[in-house]
Amino acid sequence: MAQARPSMQQLIRQRRRAGFVGRSGERAAFRANFDLPPEDERHRFLFHVHGNAGVGKTFLVRELEQLARERGALTAYVDESAGSVPEAMATISRQFAAQGRRFKDLDRLLAAHRERRHEAEAVALIDPDPGEPSGGSLAVARAGLIGLGMVPGVAPFVGALDAGQLAQGADRLRASLSARFRNQEDVQLVLSPERVLTPVLLSELSDAASTVPWIVLFFDTYERTGPFLDGWLHEVMTSDRHGALPATVVVVTAGQRPFDTARWGGFADFMTDIPLGPFTEAEARGLLADRGVRDEPVVAEVLRLTGGLPVLVSTLAEARPADPDDVGDPSATAVERFLKWEQDPVRRSVALACALPRRLDADVFHVVVESGEHAVTSAAAAAGDALYAWLRELPFVDERGERVQYHDVVRAPMLRLQRRRSPRGWVERHGRLAEAFARWREEAETGLEPREFWADDGWREMRLAESYHSLCAVPRAALPEVLTDVVTVCDYGDDVARRWARLLVEAGGDAEAEAVRAWGGELSEALAEGGVAEALRLLLSRARGDEPWRATAWASRGDALARGGEYERALEQYDRALALDPDLVRAHRGRALTRGGTDEHEAALDDLDRALALEPDNPYNLILRGEYHRILRHHDEAVRDLTEGIRLDPTSDFAWASRGAAYERHGDLEAALADFDRALELKPDYAWALGRRARAWRGLGDHARQLADLDRALVLWPDWGWGHCERGDALRVAGRDEEALADYDRALAIDPEYASAYASRGVSLSNLGRHEAALADLDRALELNPSYPWAREQRAAVRARLDRARYAE
Repeated sequence: MAQARPSMQQLIRQRRRAGFVGRSGERAAFRANFDLPPEDERHRFLFHVHGNAGVGKTFLVRELEQLARERGALTAYVDESAGSVPEAMATISRQFAAQGRRFKDLDRLLAAHRERRHEAEAVALIDPDPGEPSGGSLAVARAGLIGLGMVPGVAPFVGALDAGQLAQGADRLRASLSARFRNQEDVQLVLSPERVLTPVLLSELSDAASTVPWIVLFFDTYERTGPFLDGWLHEVMTSDRHGALPATVVVVTAGQRPFDTARWGGFADFMTDIPLGPFTEAEARGLLADRGVRDEPVVAEVLRLTGGLPVLVSTLAEARPADPDDVGDPSATAVERFLKWEQDPVRRSVALACALPRRLDADVFHVVVESGEHAVTSAAAAAGDALYAWLRELPFVDERGERVQYHDVVRAPMLRLQRRRSPRGWVERHGRLAEAFARWREEAETGLEPREFWADDGWREMRLAESYHSLCAVPRAALPEVLTDVVTVCDYGDDVARRWARLLVEAGGDAEAEAVRAWGGELSEALAEGGVAEALRLLLSRARGDEPWRATAWASRGDALARGGEYERALEQYDRALALDPDLVRAHRGRALTRGGTDEHEAALDDLDRALALEPDNPYNLILRGEYHRILRHHDEAVRDLTEGIRLDPTSDFAWASRGAAYERHGDLEAALADFDRALELKPDYAWALGRRARAWRGLGDHARQLADLDRALVLWPDWGWGHCERGDALRVAGRDEEALADYDRALAIDPEYASAYASRGVSLSNLGRHEAALADLDRALELNPSYPWAREQRAAVRARLDRARYAE
């Protein structure tokens, strides 16, 4: 006989499978599971596919079904067309029958269930209680149907009905059914059909499992079917309440939400989670190439508009665009898929509008729904908290603590749709959001200095949000102010600056403002290449010449270069800053710090004198000048400045420690100890203060406390060469030269040109009788510091010892 021709449906499925692109890892994992017997611990009984609308869940599930059939599996596919567990069973039975395996006992009971249910509904609504008025009796009867779950689609609203009426109606219907159906199984088929039907289904599956290698059940659109299927499925798979489920059954569920860990958490070792996101660029390009779309400008435009969302990539590819202008915007299609199950126009409008902020909490939500001219305003304001609670439960909304955030693949087309559908509405709503964040930001600034709120992460978040919405509303007008902020945040490090660069990229893309997006991209590249110094160079190279931030940018760049040890280049930046603004205090102070780093302390004092003339009440300027006087051994000037600095800022641990060091060098050891103690009260882990206090203990002859402070300091600062040399000296004086050598070696590993460490190590080596090595170290110390009298004295002493030793021989 001639082979029967395939049906249209079969041919369509074959053609779609032939063009299947991507998801190779997911398919491989599913296919490999059939190579593992159920007894193998690696075998999985459950797969859960999840992801946003449009990521290709159903397409993948259909592909997995074909893979299962290729392995000889009996398969069934259930989606939202089933509205209850019995309807899902009927779908399974019908599809198995199409594959040659009829479930006769189950079909018989399902038919009985439908018949008895129809009779029960008729009894409830046609034969009301004669003791009540007809209207009231009918309401109670309907409440009974709802209370027993026999009216599809009303379960979410049961809480809004009268609880007493529900209970009364349910009790009356139970009694009526018990009187009408003498067979108790008929009553249960109406009231609890799963209890009757499930054992029969499991028995049928067991019989079928003896004739096929695998049975695979697919439950798609689980966000719709899960509310009635999930509890039942969990009970069937994890308990013996209804009988045994064959071990060769594999279940695949697919929906927008991750699996319910509260219910299925203990089942994690037996399931595979398959999260689906947008296509990778390679996968999207593969699908486009398969459809004949290969021209690079066209491909780039498709990737931009779709965000890699498979359903949109496929939709645009089917049109075979030959030019970027031929690529239509699929935003409306995408949004319709994301909101497919929501019919309430207010909720749909709220979901769309709430895509505008990058993140939102209840306060931001109210600003969104109460702004603009759309229909959300009055209804949403009245619904308030309930509407926000609904929004938080949407599958494409992620919880981030008290805030929520839309998935990028959902948010992008929602933004495009709103911007293109109503440009004026787009500007107005973003403007209102910018005003709200500006108001909250200003409230947070109360009582603070600018340096304090710029350093606060919460304040910066509000500033970022305000800037984002300003850029979306009026990109050209907002850009200069945001670039000024970029200059400011460069003082707070690369990570903070990167957040502003990302802001420009995101706002530029969302508002289709190419100049904004380009700035963000170039700043991101500059930060990756050379940190904030390179970002500031970029800003300064593009400056027109009238920007008020240029002098600050030069000074900030000087700070960045100085932090990296590029002192000469840093000094050039400060000079350029001061050429633009001779009264810029931070440039004078930055130049002083940099000169201090190159031991030009006298020149640094000139800069600090100028800084103090411009800003006399800043304690840091005084404290820094006092420190430089201390380094230059200007004792009186150092104590004067540091004392005044402490008066202005008694919490400055650095000022107390610096003055303590000045007292210690001057020989006022008790005053020094008091200052070091205060510094360490303010900052207990202050290694420098501990090391300097150790010198005061040395002067007082308390070697035990000296070593204790040095030990603690080096735990806090293990790579402190000066500290190791100091402890080596303390150990040497205590006659512990072998231990001292270890510290000197460590100091020289940190700083190979540390003259004092060479000289001290030379003395310890000589004490241990290693005079030749000692001379080599002392010679090296004098090479590094020819005017080092102690090293010269020690070298002479070692030579004398060596001469005596030779003479004795």
